[in-house]
Amino acid sequence: MKLELGNINITDVKLADEAKIENGTLYINEQEIIDTVLDDDRLVSCKVELAFPGDKTRITPVKDFIEPRCKVDSEAGVFPGVISKMQTVGSGRTHALKGCTVATVGKIVGFQEGIVDMSGPGAELTPFSKTINICLVVDPADGLDAHVYEEAVRMAGLKVATLIGKLGENVEPDSIETYETKPFLEQVAEYPDLPKIGYVYMLQTQGLLHDSYLYGTDVKHIVPTLIYPTEVMDGAVISGNCVSACDKNTTYHHLNNPVIKDLYDRHGKDLNFVGVIVTNETVYLADKQRSSNMSAQLAEFLGLDGVVITQEGFGNPDTDLIMNCTKIEKKGIDTVIVTDEYAGQDGASQSLADADKLADACVTGGNANEVIVLPAMDKLIGTHDYVDVIAGGHDGSLQENGEIEVEIQAITGATNELGFNLQSAKGV
Repeated sequence: MKLELGNINITDVKLADEAKIENGTLYINEQEIIDTVLDDDRLVSCKVELAFPGDKTRITPVKDFIEPRCKVDSEAGVFPGVISKMQTVGSGRTHALKGCTVATVGKIVGFQEGIVDMSGPGAELTPFSKTINICLVVDPADGLDAHVYEEAVRMAGLKVATLIGKLGENVEPDSIETYETKPFLEQVAEYPDLPKIGYVYMLQTQGLLHDSYLYGTDVKHIVPTLIYPTEVMDGAVISGNCVSACDKNTTYHHLNNPVIKDLYDRHGKDLNFVGVIVTNETVYLADKQRSSNMSAQLAEFLGLDGVVITQEGFGNPDTDLIMNCTKIEKKGIDTVIVTDEYAGQDGASQSLADADKLADACVTGGNANEVIVLPAMDKLIGTHDYVDVIAGGHDGSLQENGEIEVEIQAITGATNELGFNLQSAKGV
């Protein structure tokens, strides 16, 4: 399966009567966006606000970030099974508007939503301080159940991202990247002397506003399955959860998964990247055992020499992570796990809720309990009403002078477990 990703670089976004892309500037029609959102009667108001890198602007509480995209010369559409009809994606041409996002913001859905500062120390912890964010500040109808509200906001973001992405259909991309994974036997034969590497992609599926979707299907209801890496890159996986902001995989993260991109960068050089095993993070022990058994079995069936495993969230999913790791290791397959830590504000606590000696190769996104003081901003997109109660905050987080004291757990993407964050280690 071969995917051509045409990157259209967006350097500015402006409100205008005519929606178009011209010389790197994205012009959007505010009323058209509002009408698209309010076509759903579960949402009663929508305000469009822009956040630019370097501005003294804060966005909170943030629900999702989505990169605007469109399929070109293809029967398939973006976000299949959700926005577009059910078609397999991962092949053909897709145009992506790079450097901008659609962000959904507004009254809190669950307590695990985030903060993004466009400047200051908080901006140094989130990749979304580097993008121009088209923020949809939405309000739900009175009495709306939290799950229904989450679905409405999720659909609003996806619909607007699709609307804006369509503007790039006939625009000549600034660059085109090509990614290809061939059918398994053909793929193995092409690089017989290189180690066969797979990716076990753990998706948050604990329910209670902790869900992810594959082709529109709630992943908690599937067993581990093998897909082409390009399917992930082309919108087959979307976020539908409200896990802690620091390690939540937004839809933008899924579309731009750095593990997949890095494996492709090394494909044919020092490894043979053969595929992605999508699995879930369930609640009950029997479900965890089933999924980890099948993930290990798929890795063995494919004859993999090594596996990268990423998780989403912490605590309960740490068990899924370690189960996947140890069972795959016992098949004689080397593993690397990618996670983050909740080691206490002093860094002295146990980093993961589960552990095993076989999990001896680990990449961490940082300690989510680290405390930061965010300075006051000149502009607020959304509301400060929930700062004290979001995960990472505490009673009194919001100071009278506008500063916010929180754990970096509250900052969207701060310790992302795909490695899509701005923190790094330094040797001493």
